[in-house]
Amino acid sequence: MAENSEDSETGGNTPKPPASGTAPSAKDQSRAASRPVAAPAPGKGGKGGNTPRPGGKTAAASGGPKTSRRGIWIAWGAVGLVVVIIAVLFIFKATSTDTQNLTYTPVVPAAASVVHDVTTIPMSTWNKVGVTSTSPVSKPIVLTDQPPMTLGGKTPAMLYYGAEYCPYCAAERWAMTAALARFGTWSNLQTTASSHTDVDASTSTFSYHGVTLNSPYITFKGVEQYTNVPVAGRPNQYTNLQNPNKEEKKNLTTYSSSKYLPNGSTSGGISFPFVNINNMALISGASYDPQILAGLSPTDIASGLSDPTNPVTQAILATGNYMSASICQASKGQPASVCTSSGVQDAAKALGITIG
Repeated sequence: MAENSEDSETGGNTPKPPASGTAPSAKDQSRAASRPVAAPAPGKGGKGGNTPRPGGKTAAASGGPKTSRRGIWIAWGAVGLVVVIIAVLFIFKATSTDTQNLTYTPVVPAAASVVHDVTTIPMSTWNKVGVTSTSPVSKPIVLTDQPPMTLGGKTPAMLYYGAEYCPYCAAERWAMTAALARFGTWSNLQTTASSHTDVDASTSTFSYHGVTLNSPYITFKGVEQYTNVPVAGRPNQYTNLQNPNKEEKKNLTTYSSSKYLPNGSTSGGISFPFVNINNMALISGASYDPQILAGLSPTDIASGLSDPTNPVTQAILATGNYMSASICQASKGQPASVCTSSGVQDAAKALGITIG
């Protein structure tokens, strides 16, 4: 289920070199993923209207009805009130964001409840799910005899490469966010949704742009190449957001090749999402089908993560246990509370790796 491919040979969604700093068409290429939204009458009897007072001049004699000073002020006051109301409505419309009319979902700080639910999933739920899911979940590709990854002089390390518009990245981030929360503390988590026009449109997710993970066990770097903001006049293309640095680009080019991935490119293309866990495990494309998240808000997804019988939770946590096992291999079994848990051990056994 790889998303937006730079090279059609990957079978996934790999971004082609953008024109004028924009992303390539996503909609068509993502379908070739590599795996798995009338006025009242005047008053009578002196009560309203223009009834002349007794003894006064009639309308005919005076040349027309007289209007009291008080009536003039009331009339002008009403006009002024209408003007003020119109001005207020205009200012509100100009300064507010009508998300219903936007062509993308803005990136906003994640709600505290969402952050809590995705980062404090009970160990019992992780263990109950293990690697069992009613929806198919793909295992990472295990590598051997590779040097540990170094990012910014730190090792072990984990690298994610994707885009905010990508629905397959949207699905993968739920599992990645939950898994990495077992090894550290997230800062500045933000929520958004994938493209409104791509396959699996508007899939709720996180964005890793500007996000950090503070961990003593693994160095994590997330790169979001493109936003989910469409380029005007260029259907299914998105604005550029973040480029991998030289070190990251070298790693991406090396490990996304057909030498290490069955669906890898022979010409340097990189599929979305791409995840490299310390050069020991690779994920290219979503580990499970984003369709399972259709119509769910971030709160809907996060609030269900403590229920091991929930099909969405099963897909997310089974993927997360595979990631956790791979991170535990890189961290040499630390923290022990995570790496010795039955859910992680089940994943390690399925991957054929040894932890510790």
